[in-house]
Amino acid sequence: MHAYMTRVISLSDDAYELLKKLKRPGESFSKVVLRTYKKEEVGKKWSILDFFGKWPGPKEELDMIERMIEEDRKKTKMRDVRF
Repeated sequence: MHAYMTRVISLSDDAYELLKKLKRPGESFSKVVLRTYKKEEVGKKWSILDFFGKWPGPKEELDMIERMIEEDRKKTKMRDVRF
């Protein structure tokens, strides 16, 4: 059995809701934080490639975002720029 030291922290409603969504059945909020933010990642300089393939939401949502981006790209008019 593990002994845990309890700390009281303040979270905004948005932060609490985010943690609640990340929480898996039977998982404590402490486990969510530890799973999400591993010790070796704290203070790390992130690259955009670190997030590749990490979408936490449903695939349908990701597909919708991708379609929206494609539609916006089609609407964008390219201009000639001379230097």
